[in-house]
Amino acid sequence: MRHFRHILILLLTVTLTACVSTSSRPAAQPDKAPPPVYQNRSPTAPPRADNAQAQTNPALVREIEQLWRTFPGKTGIAVKRIDGEWEFGYRSDEYFPQQSVSKLWVAMTLLDKIDQGRASLSDPIRIGKEDLTVFHQPMAVEVEREGSVVKSVYTLLEMALASSDNTANDALLRHAGGQDAVRSFIAKNFLGKIRFGPGERLLQSGIAGMEWKQSLSYRRTFYAARAEIPVEQRRQSLNAYLADPVDGASPLAIARALDKLARGELLSDNSTKLLQSILKRTHSGPNRLKAGVPAGWGFLHKTGTGQVLGSIATGYNDIGIMTAPDGTRYAVVVMLGDTTASIPERMRLMQSVARAVGRHHPR
Repeated sequence: MRHFRHILILLLTVTLTACVSTSSRPAAQPDKAPPPVYQNRSPTAPPRADNAQAQTNPALVREIEQLWRTFPGKTGIAVKRIDGEWEFGYRSDEYFPQQSVSKLWVAMTLLDKIDQGRASLSDPIRIGKEDLTVFHQPMAVEVEREGSVVKSVYTLLEMALASSDNTANDALLRHAGGQDAVRSFIAKNFLGKIRFGPGERLLQSGIAGMEWKQSLSYRRTFYAARAEIPVEQRRQSLNAYLADPVDGASPLAIARALDKLARGELLSDNSTKLLQSILKRTHSGPNRLKAGVPAGWGFLHKTGTGQVLGSIATGYNDIGIMTAPDGTRYAVVVMLGDTTASIPERMRLMQSVARAVGRHHPR
């Protein structure tokens, strides 16, 4: 009996030892760890181990998020390191009114046509009173005085981009082949969520709830006629536009387009340099992004400004490329769909975004 108990104890000890050994064995590991997740990274841009900026600076992300979160209204922000591996933003994939930002796509479409040998910078374009548009059009004074003027494509590019002249832009649009030509350029270059509207006259009259007549283009006739439109009718038209802007674009799509432009992927080398040189001379929006760019940095940009109804301002934008002294480039896009913030507050937001990018640039 005692012999039997010894055998039973021995068997139990062996069994318990085997159980403990099995339960303490480490769990099986996968063959490979899952790949790291990069914020808003395009699937076509895999991370490179030799890139010190493979991930967005968390401090920069936090600062931009705080600016975005505390600003009143619908705000879209996108930041992308050109020649790098990262991009991020807030409401960056939604459509925002572009307003005059869309002049950039007109210029690119025409320069692409020039690159193909189907147009020239020296082409003369006649502009008469029947070609005048609305709002900002400095050349209207000359046209009304002379009856008509003839400008080269190069001169009109300078006026449309650097001075944001609406009549100059519409003249370039006609020479480029119209709205369909611009939309085709956007599509063939896979620029994504960027729309192009019907041109300045139809766009602005539609936003105001008005039917376009050429007489509205003379001096302040548009403003006087708009003042006669019932406020509720104007509000309905404006709200419809903001809900689904016919000239809408997402901040991220614009940032990626600026990236392609900077890399020379959209135009010839000569056209790329020409366009960038004009954008460096932009007169509009000196107190938007530009005022926040650090000393010693390069900057080129295009602004856009929409209509105002009561306390609501719409389509207040600035997009640009910041270049650090070491050559590092950043595409920066700030778009305000609608806001009740004052003009100085809007400017401070944009300046703060630019300053944040500069402050967190690695040195």
